[in-house]
Amino acid sequence: MPSRAAVGPFSPYQFRRLMITFPMLASVWRYRGFIGGSVKREFQIKYRNSMLGAAWTILSPLSMIVVYTMIFSQVMGTRLPGTAGTFAYSIYLCAGVLTWGLFADITTRSQTVFIENAGLIKKLQFPRLCLPVIVVLNAGLNFAIIFGLFTLFLLVSSNFPGWIYFAIFPVMAVQIMFAIGLGMILGVLNVFFRDVGQFYTILLQFWFWFTPVVYPVAALPASVKDLLIWNPMAGVMGAYQTVLVHGQAPDWTALLPATVMGLACCALGLQLFRKRAGEMVDEL
Repeated sequence: MPSRAAVGPFSPYQFRRLMITFPMLASVWRYRGFIGGSVKREFQIKYRNSMLGAAWTILSPLSMIVVYTMIFSQVMGTRLPGTAGTFAYSIYLCAGVLTWGLFADITTRSQTVFIENAGLIKKLQFPRLCLPVIVVLNAGLNFAIIFGLFTLFLLVSSNFPGWIYFAIFPVMAVQIMFAIGLGMILGVLNVFFRDVGQFYTILLQFWFWFTPVVYPVAALPASVKDLLIWNPMAGVMGAYQTVLVHGQAPDWTALLPATVMGLACCALGLQLFRKRAGEMVDEL
């Protein structure tokens, strides 16, 4: 008979070992029904009293993509260096704005997730770590709908980059890891220092414009380009745009700052959460 360790790449035995090694992960897994129900409930509540209901999840992002493609393809179509396509700047803009929206959605909602669910935290006994997970899944669901429509546009307009398209998934994993870690830190700190949320809202606006989302890096002065090395999101946005606009593999080394920052933020966020989880209940 094969040994327990050789039952497969992820056997039930290995799964149990993983749960024992990471007890916080195990507690979240036990409440997966609560997490799934919360994600579903929030999605339904968002459109409960609207006439078109969930159709707005398609109409709203679709209108944004149409604006970008129809207007900016005419106004900015020939101003993107290194490209000649009619929709080049529109694709560049969507690749940056849509993916930045995922990062902003996770971090901004994470910073208030414990405060907004204070009543739930006080009344029910459940792993508080479930709340950031719910935030990420909700943001991911909304992003999947929007980005799915954008991908459909790439196919219809004959601008789909081919197999290299799937290179965006490891880029997305790095971005989400960074967003989760940063959001966890902001969420815990914001319980004790409410100015944190206000400060981050302002910081996020400056961060957006310091990141090549709506403008190409080539348009920046040399002195400003050198400063982008301190912006971990610059490499992430550049990777998305390289794949979706130019149909080329991203510069993986440019993702190292975001990867290192993401790992550091996740470690610090979990440490803060472990130490302050009990105090958060009293503070709320």
